[in-house]
Amino acid sequence: MCLAVPGKIISVNNDGELRMAAVDFNGVVRDICIEWLPEAGIGDYVLAHVGTALSMIDEESAKASLDAFDEIEKLMEEEDR
Repeated sequence: MCLAVPGKIISVNNDGELRMAAVDFNGVVRDICIEWLPEAGIGDYVLAHVGTALSMIDEESAKASLDAFDEIEKLMEEEDR
């Protein structure tokens, strides 16, 4: 099973062999490959897995997924108490 995480593109770098982007994953920024999504640009949301953007996603869906991850984290913290 794979888990793709939604993130928002905050900058794009076309200088290397592959098109890369700085992506904000709910406060954590990582550089990922967006080579396979030529239409992706700053402000767009993508689903990423292992440092590669797999697909585009709309903002509403991205935020719903991030909210669900937050809820899971809260439930896990409560369970640990």
